[in-house]
Formats: sequence, C-alpha cells, structure tokens
Amino acid sequence: MTEKKRRYFGTDGIRGRVGDGVITPDFVLKLGWAVGRVLANGGQNKVLIGKDTRISGYMFESALQAGLSAAGVDIYLLGPMPTPAIAYLTRTFHAQAGIVISASHNPYHDNGIKFFSSQGTKLPDDVELQIEAMLEQPLVTVDSAMLGKAHRVDDAAGRYIEFCKSTIPSGVDLTNLKIVLDCAHGATYHVAPEVFKELGADVIVMGAEPDGLNINQNCGSTEPRLLQAAVLEHQADLGVALDGDGDRLIMVDHQGELVDGDEILFIIARAQQRKGIGHTEVVGTLMSNLGLEHALAKYDMNLHRANVGDRYVIEKMKETGGRVGGESSGHIICLDKTTTGDGTVAALQVLAEIKETSNSLHELRSVVTKYPQRLINVKAKKRVDLANNDEVVSAVQKIEEKLGDEGRVLLRASGTEPVVRVMVEGRDAAVTNELAKELASMIETILQT
Repeated sequence: MTEKKRRYFGTDGIRGRVGDGVITPDFVLKLGWAVGRVLANGGQNKVLIGKDTRISGYMFESALQAGLSAAGVDIYLLGPMPTPAIAYLTRTFHAQAGIVISASHNPYHDNGIKFFSSQGTKLPDDVELQIEAMLEQPLVTVDSAMLGKAHRVDDAAGRYIEFCKSTIPSGVDLTNLKIVLDCAHGATYHVAPEVFKELGADVIVMGAEPDGLNINQNCGSTEPRLLQAAVLEHQADLGVALDGDGDRLIMVDHQGELVDGDEILFIIARAQQRKGIGHTEVVGTLMSNLGLEHALAKYDMNLHRANVGDRYVIEKMKETGGRVGGESSGHIICLDKTTTGDGTVAALQVLAEIKETSNSLHELRSVVTKYPQRLINVKAKKRVDLANNDEVVSAVQKIEEKLGDEGRVLLRASGTEPVVRVMVEGRDAAVTNELAKELASMIETILQT
C-alpha cells in the first residue's frame, strides 16, 4: 500500500492541531468506533488507551472511550503513560490494540492518535485501510447488553518501571552516577525518575511538573539547552532529555556537550558487540551522520540506511536482522528489549555500558567523529523528479566525486511540507557549506521555473 491510498493515517498515526481537520472530538469518537469494529470482529475484545500530558488528552480519551464502547469493546485506561509503555502493556495485557493520544515532541496545541497492534508494533497497513473504510460507514451502536466497559489500570506505571529496570543486567546498578533528567513535562514525568532512582542513581529531575500546556516547552529532547546548563551547574556525570511521549532521547555528557541519536546508537551497538550479543548489522536513516558509519566500520559493523521514520527503521532492522537501530533525533529501537523506540530503555543501555566499562559518556561517544552537515530547505512550487533531472544528477555526481569517501549528498522531498531538503556532508565544514549552497541554489531555480 502506498501513502497516497491513506486518507487519514500518516506514517505515525493521525496528528494535527486540536480543533482543526480531523483532530476533533466527533471524529475521534467515530475513529474509536471504527477501530473497535475492525478489531473486535464481532467479539468483545479489549483495547488499552494511554496519553501524554497535554490538556486535550482528557477530551480525546473520553471520545475514544465512547466510540470503543459503542462498538462493544472493553477499554482499559492507563492514564498518562509513555508511548513505549503502551506498546509494552498492550502485549502483556494480551489486548487487541493499544491507543496512544499524543503529538510526541510537538507543542501542546497539537495532538494525535496512534495505534499499536496486539504484538506492540505499528498497525499493519491493511488494518489501517480497514479502519479508514469503516470510518465511511454510519456509526451503529451495539445492543446495550454488549456495550464495552471501561476499567482503570492503577498499576500501569509500576508495571512499566519494572520492565525498564529489567532491560539491563541484574548485577548492574547506577550507584555513584549523578544524572540530570529532563522529562519534558511529558508522559515520563512519573515513571522515568523512579526507574533511575530505584537503580541507585542520584537523580536531579527537571521538566516533571506538567500543567497540560507546558509539554515540550523549552525543555526535553528538542530543547536541551537548560539541561546542558544544569549538568554543568550540578557537576553531574551526564544528562538525559526525553521528549513529550518518551519514545526518544538526547543525552548530555559531563562537559555539557550534546550526545545525539547517532552517538547513542553507536554506544549501544558497540556495547552489544563487546558482550558478544550484538549483530554486525546496524540500522540508521538517510540522515545518519557519515561519522557513525565510519565508527561502526572500525569495529566491523555495517550501517544500513532506512528512510526517515521509526516505522522504516524497524522494517529495515527486521530485513537485515539487526538488533539496534535509530535516528539522529534520538529514536532508538532495541528490538531485543522491546518493539518500539523507548527513550528510557535506550538511556539505560548507555548507563549500563558506563558502569560496566568505567568509561564516561564523553569517552564512549568520542569514537564517533561527526562530519559537518549542511541542510538547506528549498521551497518547491511544483513537484519535480529530481532523480531523473539531468542537470541535478550531473551536479550531484560532481559534488560526490569531489567529496569522495569522506562525504555524501542527499536530496529528499519533505513528507510534511512543500520543500526539498538538500543535505551535503563532508569533512571540511567550509567546503561542505559552499557545496550545499550551490546545489540548493540550482535546485531552487529548477523548482521555481
């Protein structure tokens, strides 16, 4: 199935500004009913619902609950919980699906609905198509005796905390580590601090006072400046910044320097290899830094590049047999631990390696020498197949010849806005910048004529 066939679903559920388009209570109620009809398949099954901390979550939780009940499906309400926790609990509850009400790292005025299958993975394309087809049908409520019942899961946080702790060896604890933890005023505010504290770390918590409006506001993995300052102020060993729904992270070493998803991915892959449980195949994306590829090669590991998006990373991991994959933005997937990106679990793998090797985060990340990247967004008035444009192909070839093995060029049309992303990567920042500007200028001329 191609993305064009989807009317509502994107690569990560349905997302938008609250009150606009389909991000409304009436649509979400109908969506809940449609999901219930497709997944219940004539029986009375159960679906889990969790959410992040944005204020509109209450409204959409009620709408989904009503729609699912009308379809005859029982609902288990988890309350505010990280996205990966909902994936985990969907599996352990043997539910037909898990529903996440979240817009991830977006500001509070956005929200979205995304789904996990009974295996804790993204819904298959054919199921999404069935849900979209059901949305076109009139909403018919089941007989009153068959209405779904709602249950609140009071121990959801505790279950997930214990799961996270179980992902590192039982003999490893985090004593003598001082950590600054930024929860982005999001869904991890009441679980991530407990995970690290219960493992023995000295935890300084920030971004853990959600009010429904401050999620991701000047904090979290997309805004780590305050975390960097806090690590230096408290003379901490490192910092961890999660995003609003807890499925990605950025770290900060003791010098206040950012450690991004590429570097975290390398540390985890190298840790697995050191323990003899790793795999030579590691999955990144088209945007993963060339420095990551070269660092992995030093240890006889191969980097496979998937399209941007955790759905595509997981697909490539299953195709290559890789155990770990991720994105520069901090989506890190440890398939031997869980089924989706999990910021807390990924952080624990890094912390375990720090404890087991007695190396600092700064030392572990120093193996990766990142190459300068210049990314320029070129506005597109029209759609042009740049891959088959002779002028563009020739220009790209000349740049690649100039860069050799120490650079690369990437042209990618955005899936969310009318721009073409022009990225040039090379060892010399000045040369890289100049080549990117020249290529972007030429493409801009083509797209505007």
